Amino acid sequence: MSTNPIHNSLSRRSFLRNSSLAGGGLLIGFNLFQACKPKVIQEPAIDLASLDYNDFNAFIKIADNGAVTIFSPNPEVGQNVKTSMPMIIAEELDVAWKDVYVEQGILDTNNYTRQVAGGSQSIRFGWDALRQTGAAAKQMLVSAAAARWGVDPSECTVSEGVITNAAGETLGYGDVVKEAAQLEVPEDVPLKKPSEYKIMGKPTPNVDIDEIITGKPLYGMDYKAEGMVYASVLRPTFGQKLVSYDDSEARAMSGVVDIFTIGEKVRELAEKEPSVLNIISDSDKVVVLANSTWEAMKAKNAIKAEWEEVTKPESTEEHDKILTGLLDGNKFDTRRSDGNVSKAFAEADQVLERTYESPFLPHSCMEPMNFFADITAEKVHLVGPIQTPERTAGFVSALLGRAPEEILLEMTRIGGGFGRRLYGDFAIEAAEISDKAKKPVKLVYSREDDMEDGIYRMSIKYRIKAGVKDGKVTAYHLKEAAVNSNMYGLVPNFFPAGAITNYQVDTASYQSNITTGAWRAPYTNFLASAEQSFFDELAELMEVDKIQLRLDLLDNVKPEEDESIQYSPERMKEVILTAVEKSGWGKKPDNVYQGFVNYYCHNSHVAEVADVEIENGEPVIKKITCVVDCGIVVNPLAATNLVEGGVLDGVGHSMYSELTFKDGKPTATNFDGYRLLRMKEAPIVETYFIDNGLSPTGLGEPTLPPAGGAVSNALKAATGNRLYKQPFTKTPELLKVPEKEIIG
Repeated sequence: MSTNPIHNSLSRRSFLRNSSLAGGGLLIGFNLFQACKPKVIQEPAIDLASLDYNDFNAFIKIADNGAVTIFSPNPEVGQNVKTSMPMIIAEELDVAWKDVYVEQGILDTNNYTRQVAGGSQSIRFGWDALRQTGAAAKQMLVSAAAARWGVDPSECTVSEGVITNAAGETLGYGDVVKEAAQLEVPEDVPLKKPSEYKIMGKPTPNVDIDEIITGKPLYGMDYKAEGMVYASVLRPTFGQKLVSYDDSEARAMSGVVDIFTIGEKVRELAEKEPSVLNIISDSDKVVVLANSTWEAMKAKNAIKAEWEEVTKPESTEEHDKILTGLLDGNKFDTRRSDGNVSKAFAEADQVLERTYESPFLPHSCMEPMNFFADITAEKVHLVGPIQTPERTAGFVSALLGRAPEEILLEMTRIGGGFGRRLYGDFAIEAAEISDKAKKPVKLVYSREDDMEDGIYRMSIKYRIKAGVKDGKVTAYHLKEAAVNSNMYGLVPNFFPAGAITNYQVDTASYQSNITTGAWRAPYTNFLASAEQSFFDELAELMEVDKIQLRLDLLDNVKPEEDESIQYSPERMKEVILTAVEKSGWGKKPDNVYQGFVNYYCHNSHVAEVADVEIENGEPVIKKITCVVDCGIVVNPLAATNLVEGGVLDGVGHSMYSELTFKDGKPTATNFDGYRLLRMKEAPIVETYFIDNGLSPTGLGEPTLPPAGGAVSNALKAATGNRLYKQPFTKTPELLKVPEKEIIG
């Protein structure tokens, strides 16, 4: 990370003039992400006096008492960006964190870019612009104070929002905000060195923590509006469409306001935007409106509907056979091909080939899908938990035939997303319902709705083959067969790409009518487990040290010669060696069995070691040591929580979770039938960060993918058995500890 002054490409439009606030005081507005936009067009100054106080969602607000409000633009899905992003601004602005108020921004495509919670990229993409925001505003405030004193700005210092000159005179930011707003935006803004940070790098509680623990309204489920009714929707099984329905019993039930169907507008939208059918069915659906959620759901369950098959309802057994057939076939798309794998395999002294399998998974968000919509002739008002507000607003705009500027979308705090709320199908439904009912509507899914009408993690099979010649890995071939796979991204360029001369990645996809999409750490969430288990078995075949095999492969990587390589071999080696040290690798008592992995995804490098012990004749996961290189850690408290959450998510799903289908319908519809990690099963997670002063990378997802591999390798050490299918408890016979181990 450069700590030299950087050129500020922000336009005059990025700053706004001052204005009187509703409660007295002045403000200076600064666009958080204008720096990210190329070719910013200079516009005339806006008359802020004509605008409402609440319109300043995109800007820093400084009142004359020195209080600073910073709007956080990205969706808050539990990854703590509502705290961390304002911390970055506040650091460069040089204010006391205790004097900062944070508010959630709304969707604002004019002033923000990438208002998305996905891919662990919020901090990474916002890093430069957020720092420039605070630093440029600070410099303008200092210049205003210097002008009042008649001194050079270089003679002034700032600490916690107080400007001091050489004579010891002081002015607060609130004292000079009006003059500062009249100044030109500085072209070069010096940024702090990491050693100068006072806010960043300090464990900082979540700005919403008091409201969360006292149950104050923050989430989509909490939102209410005057005259609002509640909606529950009866949807078809995958592959079906509605023929008819009998709502006579439901209409007679207490609290029911209306019952009708929706779907026509989605079909019209699909003609213009066919991609919408990847997330939402174009079948008619039956909507119940009622005065409460319970009344709406109860009435929905009383409706007698008749459905017909449009496409064949599918089952897990059929998917399993199809994916196996794809792996055995030759119709693949080659994503990367280095050298000649066929020739290398033919010349190899040893060849290892293994197949790994993973199931469908729901997202299991604690807060079920919900959204508020109020469609009138004057406005389209949307409120709720969404990871992709701009994309969702675009779909609603097209659905209703309304101009984008007519749509006001407010984001609430999100009670779990994991990729499910990247898809605004529930917001589209809410908008269509409100438009037809001519009422403000709150759509709420039941847990059963959530499980039965999900956008699931795809079922995947990997076949990995490696060839060894003269004690070196000379060939590597990864084949994938997946249901609806369309998220290849840069994964073919992750490790071990560049480490093996003859390297090939092929993919094949079966198109199912079951909707699938991103699930936390898309694509890599199972691939890491499969590949890292394979590397352990490869080391055993070669009779070499498992850690050394990985380090030797990293020695072969030359990113400077191949720009497609996404990871850093040096940074990967550092997390590996640190994990070896911190975990006590190879130095534990005989009753502790360890499993090692290293992985790169979402721009971060991770190594994990799992410790397994035998209790009552069964292997128990006791501890995960996790080392992460994600660059500068903005908020260690939040970062540690993210690491621990990712690891536990990875452990739990690899061990226990599976969703199967029969005739197009999930066989589990609630948590009594869908297995998650339980509190008593959660291992201790010990976290270490590499302190290298580099710009931040992703953190919400990178620790999940390696966890399954670490557990798999540790269980192999404990039981002697290799695990090739997730969840691992699906093959309980492989988790049995040999009798001699139990006796020992």
